[in-house]
Amino acid sequence: MANNKAKMILEKDFKISEIDNRIYGSFIEHLGRAVYGGIYEPGHPQADENGFRQDVIEMVKELQVPLVRYPGGNFVSGYNWEDGVGPVESRPRRLDLAWRTTETNEMGTNEFMKWAQLVNADVNMAVNLGTRGIDAARNLVEYCNHPGGSYYSDLRISHGVKDPYKIKTWCLGNEMDGPWQIGHKTAAEYGRLAQEAAKVMKWVDPTIELVACGSSHRNMPTFADWEATVLDHTYDHVEFISLHQYYGNRDNEISNYLALSLEMDDFIKSVISIADYIKAKKRGKKSINLSFDEWNVWYHSNEADKKIEPWSIAPPQLEDIYNFEDALLVGCMLITLLKHADRVKIACLAQLVNVIAPIMTEDNGPAWKQTIFYPYMHTSVYGRGVSLNPIISSPKYDSKDFTDVPYLESTAVYNEEHETLTIFAVNRHLEEGLELAVDIRNFNGYEVVEHIVLENDGNLKQTNSAKGTPVAPHSNGNAKSENGGVTAVLPKLSWNVIRLAKRN
Repeated sequence: MANNKAKMILEKDFKISEIDNRIYGSFIEHLGRAVYGGIYEPGHPQADENGFRQDVIEMVKELQVPLVRYPGGNFVSGYNWEDGVGPVESRPRRLDLAWRTTETNEMGTNEFMKWAQLVNADVNMAVNLGTRGIDAARNLVEYCNHPGGSYYSDLRISHGVKDPYKIKTWCLGNEMDGPWQIGHKTAAEYGRLAQEAAKVMKWVDPTIELVACGSSHRNMPTFADWEATVLDHTYDHVEFISLHQYYGNRDNEISNYLALSLEMDDFIKSVISIADYIKAKKRGKKSINLSFDEWNVWYHSNEADKKIEPWSIAPPQLEDIYNFEDALLVGCMLITLLKHADRVKIACLAQLVNVIAPIMTEDNGPAWKQTIFYPYMHTSVYGRGVSLNPIISSPKYDSKDFTDVPYLESTAVYNEEHETLTIFAVNRHLEEGLELAVDIRNFNGYEVVEHIVLENDGNLKQTNSAKGTPVAPHSNGNAKSENGGVTAVLPKLSWNVIRLAKRN
C-alpha cells in the first residue's frame, strides 16, 4: 500500500462553471505535414473522394474535437485567403515565409470546412493581420458567413457552396507581439488594427465572437503590458484574449517538468487579472474570457527542424515524438484548464496531426496514436458538464523552480444530465503510489464504473510508433466506491480517470 495519502471532497454545489466544449479544441496550420500528408493525402489507400485520410478522420472523431483553429499560426500572417478558393488547378503556389516552405494551396477554406464537417468540428478561423488587414478580414467573413446577394457570398456560391458556414469564432491575427511574425506590430499598432478589423467583421456578421492576440508566451518582454494595451483598444469589440504556452523537459528533471502546470495556472490567473483591470478601467459590464489557443509540449523536434531544406513542400516539421512523461504533463495541463473553466472558454491543443500532435501518419502508411492522445481523449470524452471545485489535501514536494508542488494534481467534472461524475488525477510521485480517498456523500447512489490508468513502470522515455503503442491506457485501476466515498491507489507517475455513474 502507498504511504502517501491524499483526500478530496466533492460537492455538487461547489461549482467552478459549466464547461464550454471548445476547451477541448485543437489546431491545424498549413505547416509541415499537418495538412498535406496529414489530413489530406489523395493517393493514400485510406483516402476518400476528397483526398481526406479516413483513418485520420476516425481518430479525430475518437477525440471528439469540437473546434479546430485554422489556417495558422505564423502561416496566417502571410496568407492570402483568396489563393485557396476557386478551381484548384488555377491556384498559385506561394513561398510561405513563416516556415520557409512552398504552399501549393490545394487545400483552402472550402476544402477545410468540408473536412471539419466530416469530423463534426466547428472552425476557429484566423484572419491575416500581418500582411493584410481590415479589408481582407471583412471580405473573408462575407465569403464564409453571408447568405448571398453580395460579391464575396456569391463568389462562395459560385465555388459550389450554397449555404453560409456561419463560422462563430474568429482570431484577429496570430502572435503579433513576436518579432518572428510577418507584420510584427507594437501593442498599440496591433490594438488599433484589431479594433478596426473587429468592428467591421461584426458589421458583416454581428453574431461572431472574436479573439484578440495576447502574448506569444508569458516570458515575452512585453507580457502584461501587451495584454493591457490591446484590451484597452479592443475591449468593446472582442470576447476573448489569447494565451500561448509550450513546455519541454530540456534539463531532464521529471519532478520539475511535471510541476510546469503550476506555471500555466499562474499564467492564466495573471491574464484574468489584466482582463479584469481593463474591465474596471472601462467601467465595463462584460468580462473578457480566455482562449488558450496554443498549448502543448514542444521541444523534441527543435534540432531536426534546423536541417530541413528550404522551400520544400510539406516537409516533416515540428514532428515531436512524445514519450510517457509528456503524456503526464499534458494531463496536468488539461486539469489546469478545467480548473479555470469559468474564464478559459476556448483552448486548442497545438496541433492535431503530425505537427506537435496526438495523431501521427506515415506517408502511404498507417496513422498512429502518440502518448498524449490518451489524456486529451479522456478529458474531451468524459469531461463534458460542470467543472467542480474539489477541496484537496495532498502531500507536496519542492523542485528546482517550484515549491509546494502537490503530488496529486486533480479535478472533477459532473454531468447532471447523464448522471456521471469523473475524477481526473495525476500522481506526480516518482517512486510511490498515492492513496486517494474521495468524499462523495453529496452524490448519493454514485458508483465507480471504470478506473482508467495510463502508467509505464520504469521507462519515462517510452514512445509509441507506427509499429506499436506500448504507452496505452488500461482499465484495471483499483478504485472502488463504498459508504459515500471512493478509494483508490494511484500508481506512481500515472494518469487516472475514475468514472462514476448513478446506479438505477
